[in-house]
Amino acid sequence: SDTRHVDWVKSYLNIWSELQAYIKEHHTTGLTWSKTGPVASPMSMRSVLTSGACLSPPPPPPPPPGPPPIFDTETVKDEGTASRSALFAQLNQGEAITKGLRHVSDDQKTHKNPSLRAQGPSVRSPTKSHTSSPTSPKNSPQQSHAPVLELEGKKWRVEYQEDKNDLVINNTELKQVAYIFKCNKSTLQIKGKINSITIDNCKKFGLVFDNVVGIVEVINSRDIQIQVMGKVPTISINKTEGCHIYLSEESLDCEIVSAKSSEMNILIPQDGDY
Repeated sequence: SDTRHVDWVKSYLNIWSELQAYIKEHHTTGLTWSKTGPVASPMSMRSVLTSGACLSPPPPPPPPPGPPPIFDTETVKDEGTASRSALFAQLNQGEAITKGLRHVSDDQKTHKNPSLRAQGPSVRSPTKSHTSSPTSPKNSPQQSHAPVLELEGKKWRVEYQEDKNDLVINNTELKQVAYIFKCNKSTLQIKGKINSITIDNCKKFGLVFDNVVGIVEVINSRDIQIQVMGKVPTISINKTEGCHIYLSEESLDCEIVSAKSSEMNILIPQDGDY
């Protein structure tokens, strides 16, 4: 909401976009150095730094390096120096470094000569990792949970019920709520008057209740059937596919709110039928 912050972020992102355009224009293959320019000496660099009137004085020199490591023989030192010199010599070739590569003719290419592929096993590419991939979480066995139907404080917990069509909750009170979670192919009947009911992550689940003074909410579920025997003021359906609600004569003034759901049907009684 602060325009100063917005301008600051835009300016900061503009740095990288301009730098990207500059690199694409001038340094497509990396930094390029002039091959014919003069070599900068320490005295010339010092004169450039001290010539500007507004420039600050150069920082003090770094502390002297410690004693060099002691090797057992001078041969190791000579080999290390020679290898570094050869490495720098190759790097300084620039684009000419590819001139030493050997040309491969068509008869030596495996994709153009099938007889080469039959001579031996294919060589694995060094750029690809051949470690065994971990087991996909979809293939791992699902963790089983014990079914729950209990009163915890003022909440009725109905969880992980499978193929149970005789679930019943009795002796309800006005301050109690019911939370139904991950119940599949089951049916629950709630008798009496209760504050609210929530159905979460259930499939092919049926609910029959008498009276609710608050709200009946269905979330992240599929193939849900709800039958109201008494009264309910509000029913909410959110992220649900397939929800059938059977209203009673007393609950025809119920307010139904839905979001991100499909296949919803509201059935009302008429002449003894729905």
